[in-house]
Amino acid sequence: MPRDGADRPEAIMLTFLGIGAQKCGSTWLYEQLSRHPKVSFPAGKEVHFWDKARQRGVDYYRGLFTKGEGEHEGDVTPAYAILPPEVIEECHCAFPRLRLIYVLRNPLERAWSHAKMDACAAGLTPGSLPDAWFLDHFHSRESLARGDYELCLRNWLDCYEEDKLLLLFFEELAHSPSSLLAKCCRHLGLDDIYENHVYGQKTFAGPPDAIRPNLVGPLRRIYKRNVESLGCYLKADLSAWVR
Repeated sequence: MPRDGADRPEAIMLTFLGIGAQKCGSTWLYEQLSRHPKVSFPAGKEVHFWDKARQRGVDYYRGLFTKGEGEHEGDVTPAYAILPPEVIEECHCAFPRLRLIYVLRNPLERAWSHAKMDACAAGLTPGSLPDAWFLDHFHSRESLARGDYELCLRNWLDCYEEDKLLLLFFEELAHSPSSLLAKCCRHLGLDDIYENHVYGQKTFAGPPDAIRPNLVGPLRRIYKRNVESLGCYLKADLSAWVR
């Protein structure tokens, strides 16, 4: 018996998810993919269905996407990276053919950017906050979860086949955006319209200031083992992140 329309291709309107990571350029990626004539985001950016609105039912979510001929519809919500396994399994049951895009960034920089974003959202001025405020934020459950890339990857790949997930790095977004977007196009089966696009210097308008020197050491201690383990998992040298 098909579960929730998963085996009926005509019922699948959504074709890809941008699952994060948070503060790794997801807004930029959303804006660039929105420029592609074969891509649309009918529900906008950060739909937050799987983490905040599941009680409305998958049929509600599916109804947000009305696929046009030859068109790819997406949902870019960085919070999806840290979904618990049972929710990811539910997503897979409903949309087993989804393509996934996950962008990684130096977790020290990600944690710093995340903390400043939350400070501003609370009406605080990051520059006036003491180191202790940031240290508390770095050790918060949410910040640690969003920076645990390996666990996020393992949870999603327990449900989705490896070739369904495109893993990208923030450094390429910052230094070679056309190359990164070409990878997205190949992953989604799209023509590359970005090859000759000229990007300005502010490819990603992230926070301009570096991590406070007093906080670099604590962040290294938090993430050193995670980075080493992730490097082994991905068979990649990520040591520069914690040097």
